[in-house]
Amino acid sequence: MTCSEFLALLDDMLDDAINPELRGQLQQHLETCDHCEVTLNTTRKTIQIYRSHEIYDMPSGLRDRLHAAIMARCKKGC
Repeated sequence: MTCSEFLALLDDMLDDAINPELRGQLQQHLETCDHCEVTLNTTRKTIQIYRSHEIYDMPSGLRDRLHAAIMARCKKGC
């Protein structure tokens, strides 16, 4: 399985909407691909944070830098 194939199935994997054979193939890929493992874990954590509705305070300097970076990117054409 390639990383592209893994990423195409990531939503279904997270939703537990794949058959056991395919899940096994995805797990095998994860055992040898750190990039996809990080992607899976980051996606799971993002979903967990989003569902918890927790509000995280950012230091004002970080907030300002993030806002400036987003605005600069949008001016270039997202």
